[in-house]
Amino acid sequence: MDLPRHKADGKKHLTSTIFNQISMPVEIKINDRIVWVNLVKQNGNLLEVDVDGKTYEVDLLHTPGGTFSIIESGSSYNIELVPQNHPKKYTAHTLYDNFNVEIIDAETRYLINRGSKGDASNEKTITSPMPGKVVKVLVSEGDVIRKGENAIIIAAMKMESEYKAPVDGIVKKVNVKDGDTVEGNQILIEIE
Repeated sequence: MDLPRHKADGKKHLTSTIFNQISMPVEIKINDRIVWVNLVKQNGNLLEVDVDGKTYEVDLLHTPGGTFSIIESGSSYNIELVPQNHPKKYTAHTLYDNFNVEIIDAETRYLINRGSKGDASNEKTITSPMPGKVVKVLVSEGDVIRKGENAIIIAAMKMESEYKAPVDGIVKKVNVKDGDTVEGNQILIEIE
């Protein structure tokens, strides 16, 4: 038996967002705390999960009422996850507390970095949100590019992400080539 992936209403649950690939660490923001979570092993509802370097064996069950029942070291926890207005943000309700939870994958990190530099609609560069490797540059200098068009593919944390042009324009400069290693916040492509 595999982990339940969707509620009855068809919405994706946190388990499919976090554990879509075994051995791929995911950054999760819980209120103001950042944790790294990695699914090490799964056998039905029994999971071996690494959280910030510490391994936990848990029994995770998604109940018909939309809550998650978690048993770890003989203790039982019930958590209700309520999706917020963003597909990777939730409010987690426990018996005594509420937490804001955000899944921060490569795409989310890119959007956060774009937002921290001001209005993304005025931004004329594509930057790397984190260290990684250029898989494929999809444009050349002088190319006409439209807002939302794929410009480059970067591999980071065992995942490939396509980065899109933030504006319509002409590719002014491509600062990397296929196979290059890139740093976080490095300018990859400039658009005029």
